This record gives sequence, C-alpha cells and structure tokens, in this order.
Amino acid sequence: MTTKLFICKFYLTGVRNQPVELELTGDELLATLTAMANPHRLRIIAELRRGRVHVSELARRLEMSRPLLYMHLDKLEKAGLITGQLELSEDGKAMKYYELAPFELRLTADEIAAALDTDEPLAGTPDSSDDDMEEGDR
Repeated sequence: MTTKLFICKFYLTGVRNQPVELELTGDELLATLTAMANPHRLRIIAELRRGRVHVSELARRLEMSRPLLYMHLDKLEKAGLITGQLELSEDGKAMKYYELAPFELRLTADEIAAALDTDEPLAGTPDSSDDDMEEGDR
C-alpha cells in the first residue's frame, strides 16, 4: 500500500472532550483493521474498556496464557488501540499495566474505495504483472 493520506473517520476521543479526526494512510488503516480482526484481540478490547489492568489479571480474566496475551497486546499497541505502562511496585517488581486508548472507528465503503484508489495494484489482479505473484500462486 502507498502512503498517500485519506480520511478514515478514526477519532481519538476524550482529547479536550472533542473528537480529533485523524488522516490515516492505507497502511495505518490496514494495521488498525488487522489488529481488530481477531476474536482474542476483540475480547481484549472489550475487557480493557472496564479500565486499566495488570497483565496477569487480564490473562486470568481472559483465560489466556501470558505469552499469547503479550503477542495480541503488542499488535493492539502498535495499532494505537491500547497503551501499556511499566511501573515499579513497592517491592521493586516491574508491573505492566494496559488500558484502552480512547478511539472511535467509522469506515464507509466510499472510504475503503478511496484508500484502494491510492494503492498500487494487488498481486494476481488484472493490472498486476506475473512478476509479483508467489511461486505457489501460478
């Protein structure tokens, strides 16, 4: 995908009580949608809307192993949907807490079409060359 900007009604809410409309690139939009396109990550988002939580508690609530949880948290954090903060406990232990970044995502078919108009042709489409295809796709 190219990096041409288009508007995708992605709002950071709670910033001075006014929504801030962001312009996302096609790559940023894809990263956001990819991060959300997993049932485990949707469960994490739903759980974090209850408030900030320590990663061990989150793993217990979701009945998920911590390594698997960390993998999903990393994807959500890279997409800007959650934030993580490392804190020291009174006994000096490092404690990782996560919370939901306030957001609202509205996406229309017109906005998807506009994003595709900014991108290069996908491999395997009539506009692309055979050089872009993987060996197993032929």
